[in-house]
Amino acid sequence: MTSRRESLKALAAFGSLASLPHSAKAQSEADIPPQGIGHRIRHVSYSDQGGRPDAVQVMVNRRHVYVGHMFSGGVTILDAADPRQLKPVHYWHPGALTRTHQLQVANDILLAANGANIVALQSYDNQRGYFENNLADSMTKQGKFRSGLSIHDVSKPGELREIAFLEMPGLGVNRSWWPGGRYAYVSAHFDGFIDHILCIVDVKELTKPEIVSRWWLPGMNRAAGERPTWPLGRRVALHHMITAGDRGYAAWRDGGFTIHDLRDPARPKLLSHINWSPPFPGGTHTPLPLPGRKLAVVVDEANAENCAKGTFYTFILDVRAPENPVPISTLPTPRERDFCSAGVFGPHNVHENRPGSFRSEEIIFATYNNAGVRVFDIRDAFAPKEIASWVPPVPQKLIDPRPNVGLAAKTCDVHVTTDGLMYVSDWNGGMHVLQYEG
Repeated sequence: MTSRRESLKALAAFGSLASLPHSAKAQSEADIPPQGIGHRIRHVSYSDQGGRPDAVQVMVNRRHVYVGHMFSGGVTILDAADPRQLKPVHYWHPGALTRTHQLQVANDILLAANGANIVALQSYDNQRGYFENNLADSMTKQGKFRSGLSIHDVSKPGELREIAFLEMPGLGVNRSWWPGGRYAYVSAHFDGFIDHILCIVDVKELTKPEIVSRWWLPGMNRAAGERPTWPLGRRVALHHMITAGDRGYAAWRDGGFTIHDLRDPARPKLLSHINWSPPFPGGTHTPLPLPGRKLAVVVDEANAENCAKGTFYTFILDVRAPENPVPISTLPTPRERDFCSAGVFGPHNVHENRPGSFRSEEIIFATYNNAGVRVFDIRDAFAPKEIASWVPPVPQKLIDPRPNVGLAAKTCDVHVTTDGLMYVSDWNGGMHVLQYEG
């Protein structure tokens, strides 16, 4: 009888075999032109976002692009009326030590994550320190910052007007999911907890948001006497939750993947919890549900340079029985270059099928750090295949202030419009606009 661990190893091997390269010859990043190298993807334009090229999450509203920043903090608004020439029109920052790198936009309202500028307030020898220590114990410096969720009116293009702020005492918000509607699903750290947990916020009255519930994995509530059951060097924290109907799908970094019944937002109910780390490296980052097919695409974020922790994968899960999710395949790993030698290589995120954007349960747009953007056909969920790609250039300079970080592309997030136009961010390299030609 085959164990679950053996089955998962077999899936990873399957993903490796499925990713035969366009050219078997490994190449260096030195020969990548400024517009990158596209296969069924065309480069349209580039922006340094008004001199702040450290880009993370991207949202689009009324022909304007909203970008959160990883290191410099704040939100930049770009006029995208002509995608061939993005124009910075506004920059908002809540304070020097506050980071607002993640945001959500729906119905002319923007929700911004406010929290400690982690890099400015922590001391790490390398970027792995962020991914291998719980947040509460890794703060090394003191400073004033905002911790909570800010709500902004963006009905006037190019403007961002704060209309409410929901304070969450702690180290702040990492990411949220709000496609519109009454409830926002927030990953937040609260005093007394070791790291980010789930917080459900009622935004029925936008100027008076209220927390209706919190949920966490056992071992995270230090104030209540809970102690971690996982070993040192592993970080258990909610990266974020994505919902579909009355189900919530959540990624917990090294803590795995959970599915929740959200019919009563005041009492979210755990339906299942699965963790494939070990044997896989962990870093579970994005849980994308495909409700029409009863599947979920779950991304493990690559978080070590030069493949020092092995290969990270994106799993496809069968979630027909939400009490028993089953991994059935992995997305193919890019292999046409020696990506491991050039920095951080592997998955980071996927386009999240937001209302008003490109939505598909068969075509997946994914970011792969120095391997850029990959587009996958998953019509056969047991045998997904890559159908388009774009390899990014090396950024001109390093914005990341952490020591021992190499200068390499770190393609981060991708937002895809209904006509296949992609806004692609990089932690150090600004924003590239691409056109999918599949």
